[in-house]
Formats: sequence, structure tokens, C-alpha cells
Amino acid sequence: MKIESNKVQVPAKSDTVASFLLDSRNLIHLLPEDKISDWKSTETECSFKVQGGVIISLIQDGAEGSSRINMRSGQGTPFPFHLSILIEPKDDGCEGYLLFDGEVNVFLKMMVEKPLTALFNFMSDKLQAHFTV
Repeated sequence: MKIESNKVQVPAKSDTVASFLLDSRNLIHLLPEDKISDWKSTETECSFKVQGGVIISLIQDGAEGSSRINMRSGQGTPFPFHLSILIEPKDDGCEGYLLFDGEVNVFLKMMVEKPLTALFNFMSDKLQAHFTV
């Protein structure tokens, strides 16, 4: 299952945005506070529980300069996935969005596609808002 979030204009240089995102402790600023609990993080990984009791664990899996940050699912996550945050330089800042690629069966896809799409769009919007003065 592949999901691409909305693309947002971020009023900051791509290297500034990438530096912020490369510290996994900062990902909490992109998540809906009222829908997560049990947040744990280090510089390279984080985990949290979403409504419904599902644990999501993210581990950094390399970066491509300041244009792409790759993450993968960690222990305890209900299915394997890769999540990339793409950052494209623009004249007035950069454009950011998320790409998700998960190994999900048909039944599970019906249950998680809509909430995951909403989550990734929320995260893109929060990325934009974080750098807007």
C-alpha cells in the first residue's frame, strides 16, 4: 500500500528542515497530540501509541542529503513499512511531503488506509506550520 501526503510549502531552507527532521525527537511536533500517547524517542528513533492501542515505531534508515529522510518500521509495529520525508528546495523555502510504503494485506488496508492518509496529511500540515512565523 502506497500513500503520498499533500505537498506543502515550507517557509524555510531545505537544509534547515532536514536538520530538524533528522532528530527523531522533533517528530512529536508533527503528530496529533490528542491521538498519541507513550511517546519515547532518541535522536535516531521514536515510538508512540496511537488511539486504538497500536504501537508505531520509527527508525531512521538513512538520508539523501537534505532532500530525503528515510525511516522504517521498528519492533512492535503491526506491519512492515518505509516512510520517507521528501524536501524539495524552492525559491521561497521548500516543498515537503511524506511517502509511505507498507506491506499490508487487503483486509488491513481497508482499515488503515484512510486514517494513515489523514495522519500523513496532518504531519505535512504541521511541518508547514512549524516553520511559519
